[in-house]
Amino acid sequence: MLSKFFKFDERKTNTKQEVLAGITTFLSMAYIIGVNPVMLSKAGMPFSGVFFATIISAAIASILMGVFANYPVGSAPVMGLNALFTYTIVIYLGNTWECAVAAIFLSSIIFLIINISGLRDKILNALPNDLKYGITAAIGFYLAFIGFRFANIIVLDSTTLTTMGDLFQPSTFLALNGIFITAILFVKKVPAGLFISIIVTALLGLIFTFLGFGTGDPLMPTLPTEFISFEFDLSLFGGFLRGFEQLFSNIKNLVIILFSLVFVLFFDTVGTVMSLSQLCGLTDENGEITDFGKILVVDGIGGVIGAVFGTSTVSIFLESATGIETGGKTGLTAITVGICFLISIFFYPIIVSLFTTPVIASALILVGILMVNQLEKVNLTHPVIGTSVFFTIIMMVLTNSISFGIAWGFSFFSVLEIITGKINELNPGMIILCITFILYLFFGL
Repeated sequence: MLSKFFKFDERKTNTKQEVLAGITTFLSMAYIIGVNPVMLSKAGMPFSGVFFATIISAAIASILMGVFANYPVGSAPVMGLNALFTYTIVIYLGNTWECAVAAIFLSSIIFLIINISGLRDKILNALPNDLKYGITAAIGFYLAFIGFRFANIIVLDSTTLTTMGDLFQPSTFLALNGIFITAILFVKKVPAGLFISIIVTALLGLIFTFLGFGTGDPLMPTLPTEFISFEFDLSLFGGFLRGFEQLFSNIKNLVIILFSLVFVLFFDTVGTVMSLSQLCGLTDENGEITDFGKILVVDGIGGVIGAVFGTSTVSIFLESATGIETGGKTGLTAITVGICFLISIFFYPIIVSLFTTPVIASALILVGILMVNQLEKVNLTHPVIGTSVFFTIIMMVLTNSISFGIAWGFSFFSVLEIITGKINELNPGMIILCITFILYLFFGL
């Protein structure tokens, strides 16, 4: 029955191979269980609520991807969009977390409409690839900056705005060790290296605390009082309904938030699906992705589910490549990922005690490194492209806002194209975006 449903013979795989691939994928993306609650708790959300929302939405989205799309990937709240959620929508723009979750819900609906209506191909052809990759790289720099701030390696300074912190401060020293451990495993290409580095760093922090180095520091890992919990916090479920009033009370706020969310989600997801599909051989003789539309629709449904449970955007994880390299070729891999997430929900006491801010800082920095790699696809020697991508990166980091970074990049690209006499190469959509962003940057409209 499994063989027929998942097309084992057609894809030359078996149950054992798929389950092993699913476990490998889960271990590679399991860091999100600790990272996402830390990120979203900065937006005022309860850690325990985000923990359960993250796991439940990831489990459901992964299982749906396996059952309905027969695609060997795991889904969970993705990095980058959770930073947009916390640091741009909530902290910078001053919205409540309920408003941000409502925006996640609407952006996922828009994402679904784009794929169902056929707008997907028009959008893909409308924007220059260099700018898409440049924005992804910019988010990578931004995540790395957040990671260094989490570790207190970079701290605020009244004179220079930022400076290097005290590296011998216990939590900072622990984070620095975690960064080195993560870098070593990454360079050695150790499978599930990110998850392993978080575990090792957490245990190292536990040893530091036990030896009295950092005792009393709330950022240092501590031994959990219990190891398994059967109390589940679903307090965030349906919270997005309370955010619609604030979201629609300011049209400018609404447009900027939804555009930023949809833009990042769309191109991040499409790029991820393209890469993973080629890796697992799910493309036809013309290079077209098998069930491309179905995969993106199921992914959009996962985003809606994440908003309902109360977390940032749920989407396909690029780390699924580890499971595909292990042999995952069908939806049974994704279902296995979902089951692993459900099992992990019982270990909340361990996660909250060990996965503190300095422990997960290394994860943010490594994900940042992986996203910055997209710069190799950008023609930085081209004056217009190089200038636009530069302003996207530098302004995203310095303004602490993903939407501002995108606005600066788009504005410079469009204006420079017009000045160099290439206005005919700009489609109407780009021109409209350029005008919108210029009004946003200069007049707050």
